[in-house]
Amino acid sequence: MKKSIAIIFIVLLIDQLVKVYIKTHFYLGETVHIYGLDWARLHFVENNGMAWGTEFGGRTGKLFLTLFRLVAITGIGYWLVSSIKQQASKLLTFAISLIFAGALGNIIDSVFYGIIFDTPGGINLATLWAENPYGTIFHGKVVDMFYFPLIKDGIFPSWFPFIGGDRFTFFNAIFNVADFAISVGVGILIVFNKTVFPKEETAISEV
Repeated sequence: MKKSIAIIFIVLLIDQLVKVYIKTHFYLGETVHIYGLDWARLHFVENNGMAWGTEFGGRTGKLFLTLFRLVAITGIGYWLVSSIKQQASKLLTFAISLIFAGALGNIIDSVFYGIIFDTPGGINLATLWAENPYGTIFHGKVVDMFYFPLIKDGIFPSWFPFIGGDRFTFFNAIFNVADFAISVGVGILIVFNKTVFPKEETAISEV
């Protein structure tokens, strides 16, 4: 349990420190190249909905999404505690801890950022503990900043069905530390499926 708590704490700390720094030092939409590399950037955007910036239902949809996340993380927490009690594989508890920490990191944004930050815009940076915050509780925006367009202005071969000749960018997602933790955790569960979910061996008695 102590190791899982340490993993969750470290991921959350890094995630929130990076997000607060970006919000208070970057203008919305600002891009900075990491070590001058064109394919590695910090690009400040705010995600008001689900993954890939998907939104639905306005403020009511946002509230529903935040409440759903709270229910989901409760289930993930129960899964983690149960796995530890059952002495499941360390790789499994590590993966669940990453997923829990990542989910909690984005929930903190959704629940609290609307009441502790104001909106960055123009020549103004966002202010922490603002007198006039941009939203209400449960209506905060998730902060994303990592952008790695490894292939820019790529073109699908003409023989590709439907999209042949179209331009594309790989990788065009903008994400944060919490998203990365979730992705690594899920990746571990997929790649090491047989290790983290071993099948119970059934003894076969000869008749």
